[in-house]
Formats: sequence, C-alpha cells, structure tokens
Amino acid sequence: MTSETLGERLDQYRIGAKIRALRTAKGLGLIQLGAHTGLSAGMLSKIETGQVVPTLPTLMRIALVFGVGLEHFFVAPSEPILEVVRKADRVRLPNPAEGTPSYLFESLDFPVLERPIESYLAEFPPGAPLSQPHRHPGVEMMFVLSGRLAVFIHGRENRLEAEDSIYFEADFEHSYACLGKEPARAIVVVAPSGA
Repeated sequence: MTSETLGERLDQYRIGAKIRALRTAKGLGLIQLGAHTGLSAGMLSKIETGQVVPTLPTLMRIALVFGVGLEHFFVAPSEPILEVVRKADRVRLPNPAEGTPSYLFESLDFPVLERPIESYLAEFPPGAPLSQPHRHPGVEMMFVLSGRLAVFIHGRENRLEAEDSIYFEADFEHSYACLGKEPARAIVVVAPSGA
C-alpha cells in the first residue's frame, strides 16, 4: 500500500494513462494484453484507471510487450492532458433500478485520470419512474439538449425545457424525471467538493 505522499508523486507520471495509450496504439484489448503479460484484464483495468499502482516487476512485464524501457513510465508529461472520447467508445450505464431505468448515463471523459470534473451525456426515457433521490459531494450542472426534464431539489420541482440549465449543490437530495412523450437528453457536469 502506498502512502498518500508517494501516491501523489506517482500520480504525476500518469502511468496508467501511458499504459492505456500504448495498448490502444497497438490495437490491443485488455484481455489480449493480459495474455501477453500474465495479468488479468481486471488487474490491468485497475492499473490503467489508477486504482492500483503496479509493482516494478509488473511494469517491466508490460514494458516488454510494448518494447519500451521502464523510463518511459517515469518521464513527467510535458504536454497538456488531452483525451478524445468517440461516440462508439462510450459505455451506457443504466441506473440500478428494477424495470425501466430512470436514466442512462454515458461518461464523456472517462479516460482522464484525476479529473476535477466529471461529465456525462444523460438520457431520461419517457414514462420511466422518478429516479431515487440521491446526493453526492460537490455541485452539479445540467444543460438540457432536448426534451423536457423535471429536477427535484429540496422537495421543489424545477421544470426545464431544451437549452435550459440548472446548477445546484449536490449534497442535498435530488432526483430526475422525464416530462412528456419524448426522451429528455442533457449534459451533466459534476464537480466534487474542493475541485
């Protein structure tokens, strides 16, 4: 287990992002890379997302697959962080509810580690039940792209039309519901506390 200070120092090298960049440049999936390194796809995913810091022997096994030295992973990035997320690469996540989900979220910035904000494309199906009230640290901003949406905060209903936006403190319970017969689509940006 790494100390907080050591973890912060290692984060600056973006080791996981560098591994993912090497893997995608070669057109390898996690399972394929796992076959070459002897590591599970789950472990490689955790390394790429920064949840796990690889040991030097593990990093060496990965480096050998791509024909790079260990120094490749320990050069501080000199370029600004830049990630492109193609529509085909987004993963749609349903709200864990029985029956029709209240909303569907697709992360728009998942490849970026240590991001100060999280952005999503959200879809709220017509006729779906009101989402379960939930809360999380920080603030949330929603911009309605199409359709009509109700956002409930502090027991108050806020009705939004296309091109309306709302900004609120997300540490208070809030929930969403589609209004009308067409899906409501929105961009949702979440900034945790301290971002």
